[in-house]
Amino acid sequence: MGSKSVHVALCFPDVYEIGMSHLGFRILYDIINNLPYASGERVFSPWIDLEAYMKKNGILLSSLESRTALRDFDIAGFSLQYELSYTTLLNLLSLGGIPLRSEERQSGKRRFPLVIAGGPCTVNPKPMSVFIDAFLVGDGEEAIIELIEAVRQWKIEGDNRRESILEKVAQLEGFLVPSIQKSHGKVRRRIVTDLENAPYPVKPIVPYASIIHDRVTIEVSRGCTMGCRFCQAGMIYRPLRERSPQKILKIAEESLKNTGYDEVSFTSLSAGDYTCLLPLVKEFNVRFGPSKIAMSLPSLRVAAINKDVLKEIKAVKKTGFTMAPEAATERLRSVINKDFSDDDYERALMALFEEGWLNLKLYFMIGLPTEKDEDIEAIRDVAFKALRIAKRYTGRFVNIGITISPFIPKSHTPFQWHGQIGLDEMKRKLRYLRKVFTGRNFTYKGHNEEMSLLEAMIARGDEKLADLIEKAWQSGCRLDGWSEVFDFNKWLDAMEATGIDGPSHASTKFLRDEELPWDNVDIGIKKAFLYREYEKAIEGERTKNCRSVCTACGLICSSTEALREPNSEGRATEVKASQSLTLTSSQPPRLRVRARFSKDTNLCQLSHLELVSVILRGLRRAEAPLNFSKGFHPLPKVSFGPPLNVGVAGQKEYFDMEVFAPFDPEVFTVKLNDTMPRGIVIDKMSAVPANEPALSNFITRYEYHVTLKEGRKKPLEDAGSSSGSELAYFQFPLADVIVRRDGKETDLTPCIESVTILEGSPSNGGGLSMKLILKDYDGVKVRIGEIVSALFGERAHGLTIVRTALYGWHDDWREPL
Repeated sequence: MGSKSVHVALCFPDVYEIGMSHLGFRILYDIINNLPYASGERVFSPWIDLEAYMKKNGILLSSLESRTALRDFDIAGFSLQYELSYTTLLNLLSLGGIPLRSEERQSGKRRFPLVIAGGPCTVNPKPMSVFIDAFLVGDGEEAIIELIEAVRQWKIEGDNRRESILEKVAQLEGFLVPSIQKSHGKVRRRIVTDLENAPYPVKPIVPYASIIHDRVTIEVSRGCTMGCRFCQAGMIYRPLRERSPQKILKIAEESLKNTGYDEVSFTSLSAGDYTCLLPLVKEFNVRFGPSKIAMSLPSLRVAAINKDVLKEIKAVKKTGFTMAPEAATERLRSVINKDFSDDDYERALMALFEEGWLNLKLYFMIGLPTEKDEDIEAIRDVAFKALRIAKRYTGRFVNIGITISPFIPKSHTPFQWHGQIGLDEMKRKLRYLRKVFTGRNFTYKGHNEEMSLLEAMIARGDEKLADLIEKAWQSGCRLDGWSEVFDFNKWLDAMEATGIDGPSHASTKFLRDEELPWDNVDIGIKKAFLYREYEKAIEGERTKNCRSVCTACGLICSSTEALREPNSEGRATEVKASQSLTLTSSQPPRLRVRARFSKDTNLCQLSHLELVSVILRGLRRAEAPLNFSKGFHPLPKVSFGPPLNVGVAGQKEYFDMEVFAPFDPEVFTVKLNDTMPRGIVIDKMSAVPANEPALSNFITRYEYHVTLKEGRKKPLEDAGSSSGSELAYFQFPLADVIVRRDGKETDLTPCIESVTILEGSPSNGGGLSMKLILKDYDGVKVRIGEIVSALFGERAHGLTIVRTALYGWHDDWREPL
């Protein structure tokens, strides 16, 4: 990248596992890195232990890709998905060496990156307006390109004045620059009208570590027509735009080929209302079912659940199922405009349990406008109704999770005028429900009421909240969405120090004609329409789905071509025929193939499960003809040798797989290596007899090389020496090597066959290197960490440990391949 290229840090104010799951983050990363004059890199929040280490050692927060400090980018773009991430955003700026407030960056001698914020929280930019240089309100696919081009031209012009680039950004559609437009500045939401041709990532980064949504995610539509009055997303993402089934299937095909995932999630605000849902999922199963690729949908509306869709969802693997009734009485559902009846609820449950589901999550809210105690008590009734119906259709009690969240009045919704109930009232209702469901065949989860109070306080706040947010951060608040870190007392202290009454911001009821803090953001929906909906809510009057009748919200929804259904009839017949062959003897013969591979020290921190996941995804990318187990959760018939500990590398590791013939091991070794990440190499592959002992049963002897860093104390310094590469030996028999395992003392001495001190290992940097031969003995399995600690007084992660060979007994010790 040249000096006139634009370097963008995509910052997610939460930990890696959350940020890497976010679809919008992936989309922007793909767009930026496809521009020839730009580069995008990822920045996430460190966890508290890493943060403490960084501060202690003066390490600046940097990007994952190039380790560039955050302060050295041209743009630092933050995704604001959740109000409780605001203190984390400030923390990232501070850790990255960037002044918190925009005016401080403006007046400084050093050139700092433009701090940009996008995401749903930008529809009320006021609480963060002193910290953010520019807000992008609305869809980002086109806007991010225009922003980067503006910065690029500014760098070419050589002006180097921060005011100049801010003026350029303020002229772009959808951008709000607080320092220029001040409180009176208006911004209209940016809308991508053509979702079909909008860029979409089909080669996303596949993490080693497990993330929250570890699968292919495809946005089938954007926007919602249901008009739920509590739902901000349903308002700020209007109008409805859908991708065609053909486009969705193409994205799925390319994404699966490039990632090796075994599950695809079709996501949207209302996936059950996607126009061609049933033909889409049918064709998906026709194309990808034989490869055991599962398909899942997010939470479905109760009225959208039907048997045909359920049959297709479970065709490959039963994923969990989620319904969000939100309110338990028909009266309260009319208030929030939730369009299902008690009969619809029963029909949905019967369909679900008839199709064999055993796991169900139900989501409800408390504190909704006009709510009464009988509405809370009804949550108990509808939950127990689900339990009874499950018992009737399955003959057993199923796993039903109940999640309760306090209502958050959000901007740009009909309920924006209505305040949140008080903290004591929230606690009373949550306490009642916790008592009702605890120990009653339910898994209960109530959202933290103090977090909900803060979320409402910030969501409805104005510029004054900035001082409170900064003071809370100074008190140590960050990662406030995590119960392990959240400390409400620090927020109370910050309120006292700033004189800001946070609860009043959450509970205040606004008057009809009162100016609202977020009125400078135009999402395209008329304020008069929202208030009309608020009045209808108080009266318990429903509004129809705007697919059936225009509700005159203010947006002009362009008429679109009817989406074409994929032609799946012939393909479905073909697949049914091929599936029937699995019951006959005409299926291809199966082979058992053993592979030997290495995992180098660069990947030694991968856990065994992460390593298994990497290899399984590589096998799918290489289109290995794997055989699968039967039942509701088919798994590839792949088994591994003894797991490697975290921190331990391996030179000769093994896995077995059952594949269909024809299969050429040499050809497939090359093909599989082409799909593997750097650090994992398949060096040999061969067919083995079907009756060959399983790796886990055969392998009982292990060879390790352990290297101590130079300058560390050498064990047994008084040991004798000998010629050649062997400098010294432990004297055998060793004194008892006793460890405490599973609550009792265990003698590991018989497990230690030999320990040899070696010289001149090229990888040890001059430190001492040892070879250990270990073996399982009399039911005691070898654990390298225990033995290293017992022998050397060192913790395993403080050494370089490589497992160099594995053996099993067959007339003599021999390697598995």
